[in-house]
Amino acid sequence: MKRLGAFSFARRLFKPRTTQHTHSQESKEKMEQSPIVTVEDNFDLQESRESMEKSPMITANNNFDTQSATENEKETGSYAATNIILNHEFSDGLHSWHPNCCDAFVVPAGSGYHKGLAAEEGCCYAVVSNRKECWQGLEQNITSRVSAGSTYTVSACVGTSGTFQGSVEVLATLKLVYQNSETSYLFIAKKAASEECWEILEGSFSLSTMPNQVIFYLEGPPAGTDLLIKSVVISCPSSTACDSSGTSSVCTDDDNIIINPQFDDGLNSWSGRGCKVALHDSMADGKITPMSGKSFASATERTQSWNGIQQDVTGRVKRKLAYLVSAVVRIYGNNVTSADLRSTLYVKAADNRERYIGIASVQATDKDWVKLQGKFLINDSPSQVVVFLEGPPAGTDILINNLVIKHAAKAPPSSPPVIEDAGFGVNIITNTSLNDGTNGWFPLGNCTMSVQTGSPHIMPPMARDSLGAHEPLSGRYILVANRTQNWMGPAQMITDKVKLYLTYQVSAWVKIGQTSGPQNVNVALGVDSQWVNGGQTEISDDRWHEIGGSFRIEKQPTKVMVYIQGPAAGVDLMVAGLQIFPVDRRARFRHLKKQTAKLRKRDVMLKFSVSDSGSLFGTFVRVRQLQNSFPFGSAISRTNMDNEDFNAFFVKNFNWAVFGNELKWYWTEAQQGNLNYKDADELLDFCTKNNIQVRGHCIFWEVVGTVQAWVQSLNKNDLMTAVQNRLTGLLTRYKGKFPHYDVNNEMMHGSFYQDRLGKDIRVNMFKTAHQLDPSPMLFVNDYHVEDGCDTRSYPEKYIEHILDLQEHGAPVGGIGIQGHIDSPVGPIVCSALDKLGTLGLPIWFTEVDVSSDNEYVRADDLEVMLREAYAHPAVEGIMLWGFWELFMSRSNAHLVDAEGDINEAGKRYLALKHEWSSHPHGHIDEQGQFSFSGFHGSYEVEVVTVSKKITKKFVVDKGDNALVISVDIS
Repeated sequence: MKRLGAFSFARRLFKPRTTQHTHSQESKEKMEQSPIVTVEDNFDLQESRESMEKSPMITANNNFDTQSATENEKETGSYAATNIILNHEFSDGLHSWHPNCCDAFVVPAGSGYHKGLAAEEGCCYAVVSNRKECWQGLEQNITSRVSAGSTYTVSACVGTSGTFQGSVEVLATLKLVYQNSETSYLFIAKKAASEECWEILEGSFSLSTMPNQVIFYLEGPPAGTDLLIKSVVISCPSSTACDSSGTSSVCTDDDNIIINPQFDDGLNSWSGRGCKVALHDSMADGKITPMSGKSFASATERTQSWNGIQQDVTGRVKRKLAYLVSAVVRIYGNNVTSADLRSTLYVKAADNRERYIGIASVQATDKDWVKLQGKFLINDSPSQVVVFLEGPPAGTDILINNLVIKHAAKAPPSSPPVIEDAGFGVNIITNTSLNDGTNGWFPLGNCTMSVQTGSPHIMPPMARDSLGAHEPLSGRYILVANRTQNWMGPAQMITDKVKLYLTYQVSAWVKIGQTSGPQNVNVALGVDSQWVNGGQTEISDDRWHEIGGSFRIEKQPTKVMVYIQGPAAGVDLMVAGLQIFPVDRRARFRHLKKQTAKLRKRDVMLKFSVSDSGSLFGTFVRVRQLQNSFPFGSAISRTNMDNEDFNAFFVKNFNWAVFGNELKWYWTEAQQGNLNYKDADELLDFCTKNNIQVRGHCIFWEVVGTVQAWVQSLNKNDLMTAVQNRLTGLLTRYKGKFPHYDVNNEMMHGSFYQDRLGKDIRVNMFKTAHQLDPSPMLFVNDYHVEDGCDTRSYPEKYIEHILDLQEHGAPVGGIGIQGHIDSPVGPIVCSALDKLGTLGLPIWFTEVDVSSDNEYVRADDLEVMLREAYAHPAVEGIMLWGFWELFMSRSNAHLVDAEGDINEAGKRYLALKHEWSSHPHGHIDEQGQFSFSGFHGSYEVEVVTVSKKITKKFVVDKGDNALVISVDIS
């Protein structure tokens, strides 16, 4: 499991810190970080419109003077220059707009969709349809682009379409959400509109205090009437560039929100955080001078690693905007030559909750200035925001030459990689059959190689699943002897054979000589100076073992070498039939689609009856799937819920959730006896209101680095008491509310509780949890189970672990595979699922994320994981480990960027969700029936006859026989 945030357990009274950058995974060990994501009360767009009264703190003028508007336009240049509405003419579809409990789409220019309205040539417009209430319409969140004390003019070009006679009124309204979710509505203006021509709705408004959320929307026509919108302009004639405080205007992308960023004004606006700050033009006898400008600052006399230099940026940071932070830094003193230096954001919410957001880190030295760079985003409107530098050991000075924080420019979209002559399934290893001796091979290190016979003739199973029918292997193998280091083995250069962005599968038979204990064998790649894991296995006998893995290279290397390594010095190594070949994912997908249809769909027959003798033959039938019953979920955290765009995407596209941090022991009891369930309670309430089930993650976590300092300091008896209190407190508080629990996370990679309390503690955790709450399914949960790259958690070892727990009485009910994976290959993932499936327990992917700089490659990786899981009979749920940029534990893993734009990976996810939903339509046959094959889930059928419209809801559950549904049209 990964934590969306790094935590320092010994400082700041254990205040949780949200981390929006990701830590490097260059170590072969997995650094678990969890989704640091937070949530306030749900912003409910469907709440009652009982009151339309104006707030006494707000004014609106619907007697907007057109002539004044024209004069303002002349003074300011044009409305377009100051328009705060994004995508105001719908040229980018519905981007930035959201239908409020109804449907909406954009009509292209010149389509003549609504014949009554003469759309100007070259103009498109939005249509808001399926409106069941007059207040339903199209909205845009403008919170970050308005400020108190300014007057804004509104001008919207609107129309209507429907069965009404004459005209109907269109209204412009603001929804204002304050602290504690207190809500009011501000009427701006109204205009009578018809189907005959476009009308201009005009008005103005002013806010004397700033709410947490400001939502502009158009509404008004009666239910069933379509609302048409050609353009919307909201402008502030007096708006100017951002002043230094940033409290009354919107900053442009080029505005640095840091005051005195290069210390030209001394230390003005800067202060020390638990230490002193000083200004310098040079240090160390002139050896340290500014990289730019005339001065730099130091944070000195630091007694804690969190001491540093800071600036309060309250009021200058806008919610839901991504900011790029860039600083030039170095360290000095205390005989420290290199140290981790971090930029961090302290955020104090309106309700006084505090959090720390890690922005970026860099390895700073005492030799040169280095650049520290990262991004952050704040979802709420906090009462205080402070940016500071921290990290090096106490006694070491932090030096800073400049700091810039600007609105982050959107990254240009990726292009799909162009790969010519991919050569799917073609082995790039030379002389793999060893027909030509060891030609093409060389020994890595001072060892010897020879060719022997007696290895398997069959292709290893995982490779066979990818390649299909294949000629037998030669039966020859390389014997590597006289090994004096574990990295010694056979090697080959493949620099010119590897193509960028292709995913390569690795396969071989391996065996070792006599040894006294288990030995790891690894297919490794040296890509320039980087070690790349191509697959691992553990061997403790004299049999041949399959080794399988994968890799992908995304940046052009100068040298790529493949080599087989691992056993201890003195242990002979044998390698046969090494295959490295690019995989054809599309061919695999075609196979998986057929498997999915067999597993996740069911034949359905709708039988219609009518009381009179009239025939139903030929009557039109429309079936709509309301929701797929298969669990598709995501990690969420508390801060996310302050972002209504995040909430809308999450609720619409997921039906399960897991909390990134908020249920973990280090979050709920950071200090002994000081319990905090507020965040978890609020998240659970949000999910319950939105009919979303939640996995309980996690009761305990075996990895020592995730255990609070106070827990680690307890003696054995006190630790046992604390463990029992944790179980009792959590399981009784949430009894019956979590259908799953991960009981003791990552037991394959950690052993803190077992080392301190004995092996029985793991079984007792399961038993006690079940006694306290018998209803939830209790899971094991671990990583690198499915990818072939970790000998601590490969499927066979995971199976042994689960069986051992069960044999000692642990009520293990489910198998969690986290799914943090790189360059996944379907047959390798499927092989792990097949093996684990023999236990007969439900398997869930609990924390899936994939990472690539290229959105299309990332989308392909995600599709591999989703298709393999959905097509496998043992898999009963898939959870993503987040989806929103800056709120995931891995970089380049998001589906939606920080400001709400869906990237190619997100589009692929939505496309798969659409593919896995059924919406058949047709006509009733002569037998009064309509048949289709549909994915499991809930449905609604609609039948329209001459005299009436009939709808009926039904559920398609699992079953081998056709499901017969009777529909009475009497």
